[in-house]
Amino acid sequence: MVRVSGAQDGFPARSAMPGRRARAVAIAAILLAGTCGGLIGFALVDVSCAGDCDWQRGVGTFAGAVVCAAGVAVVAALTLRAMSEWRGSPRAGSRSPLALPRRRRAR
Repeated sequence: MVRVSGAQDGFPARSAMPGRRARAVAIAAILLAGTCGGLIGFALVDVSCAGDCDWQRGVGTFAGAVVCAAGVAVVAALTLRAMSEWRGSPRAGSRSPLALPRRRRAR
């Protein structure tokens, strides 16, 4: 019989979710990248446009913010996933309480 409940043998269940600090740093990096991308998009349109270019500046700001934030979000997601896999993989031969139990063969 296979148990899928939370705690086994008195040890708490492990979560694959990254820690709060790592998630907060990732969110801060995404927001900072979006802000910088928006400023770059605004400046690029401001330099290249002459006359009344309000809506073009807005589009440039929005596009720059979205593209930069999306790029950093992809990198942050991959980094958080790699961190959780690195932290969660038991070493070969170690009998850590966090190691996953072996699967029993069905008879």
